[in-house]
Amino acid sequence: MLPAMDRATELRARILELVGEYHEAMSTPEAFVAGTSHIPYGGRVVGRGELTNLVDASLDLWLTAGRFARRFEAEFAAQVGVRHALLVNSGSSANLLAVSALCSPKLGDRRLRPGDEVITVACGFPTTIAPIVQNGLVPVFVDIDVPTYNIDVTQLEAALSPRTRAVVLAHTLGNPFDLDAVTAFVRAHDLWLVEDCCDALGATWHGRQVGTFGDLATASFYAAHHMTMGEGGTTLTDDDGLRAIVRSLRDWGRDCWCDTGEDDRCGCRFAQQHGELPFGFDHKYVYTHLGYNLKVTDMQAAVGLAQLEKLPGFNRARARAFDRLSAALTGVDELILPRATPGSEPSWFCFPLAVAPDAGFTRDAAVAHLEAAGIATRMLLAGNLVRQPAMRDVVHRSVGDLPQTDVAMNDVFIVGLYPGLSDEQLDFIADTLRAMPSRLRAATR
Repeated sequence: MLPAMDRATELRARILELVGEYHEAMSTPEAFVAGTSHIPYGGRVVGRGELTNLVDASLDLWLTAGRFARRFEAEFAAQVGVRHALLVNSGSSANLLAVSALCSPKLGDRRLRPGDEVITVACGFPTTIAPIVQNGLVPVFVDIDVPTYNIDVTQLEAALSPRTRAVVLAHTLGNPFDLDAVTAFVRAHDLWLVEDCCDALGATWHGRQVGTFGDLATASFYAAHHMTMGEGGTTLTDDDGLRAIVRSLRDWGRDCWCDTGEDDRCGCRFAQQHGELPFGFDHKYVYTHLGYNLKVTDMQAAVGLAQLEKLPGFNRARARAFDRLSAALTGVDELILPRATPGSEPSWFCFPLAVAPDAGFTRDAAVAHLEAAGIATRMLLAGNLVRQPAMRDVVHRSVGDLPQTDVAMNDVFIVGLYPGLSDEQLDFIADTLRAMPSRLRAATR
């Protein structure tokens, strides 16, 4: 009879082999029927590796962050090209930690304080902006360019005031913003820069990956994003001090840097003085921030490891889908196609389209037409955040009236590019969009 540990190892191997067989048995795709089948704008693409990793992690019964999380952080940081990645439970939490870290007392005179201003854009997702407001800071909105949907960098100087301390921007829908202009601006004025890369994993600026230019950056692993853990995200930095602050804020605000389940890595757990606490107070219960608990489970991280191996292939598939739709829709004058920011290689999250002013139909009519054909659409995120109900009583500034942001709110919609879409589905999307202008104009006569 095998010893208990050898028996457990053998059983684990058998379980994982059966899990793989189960996945193969359950993986018959449904046939696509044009005009009947639903075409989602995004979704997860998972396989045998994700399910096997998930079960492998669950067999450990280590239900918080553990060996898979530590491995993911190291491998993800290496793939992006930064020193540190700290896993959290969502991209929104990653943004919260990035901005909150800049408010830490540990930064001395460089810390952000309530009332300080942060330059950003109103065309985006609310959790890029929410941490600014939640930390008592003042968002200053500048307009965007259509059809890159990124910040109009010519307005940066107009947004500047004596209270400006940081710039927080997302690479909209995977299209990098003008990093030359933005990084020159933050250097000239000694500002912090946070890159929200939640829709942009794998995008590059002059060959260098986004997420490596800012003091901090963020990524999301929500189901619709470039890779997924179901939920999950990460905060990225090259700065050791910022890493320590982010980790503290993520892990309840504690000062100790031991991993969960680990004790006394520093060797002086009970031999330090911390503020007004008694000498030798347990370092595991010393708090230098009022933080959160934003960790992931190891099961999520295990799924992420399998996805990380596939991320380059996912991004190639997105690029092929973007090129396919772009080629098919060139010449449809009623639709304004998306454009990459000069100098960038986007990793498109989706395919944004603006209805031209003289198209003869509205964005809402276009969306209704596509949805009736089974093609899922979405708005360009929150449109104009300044006009959202949640912003009604929020103190903020804007540079002008943000007219191009209103164009995104009123005239833009998106369709999918995610790797789960087949060429047949993409061609049906393109055919429907090509035929749409004449059909909608005919319907209004």
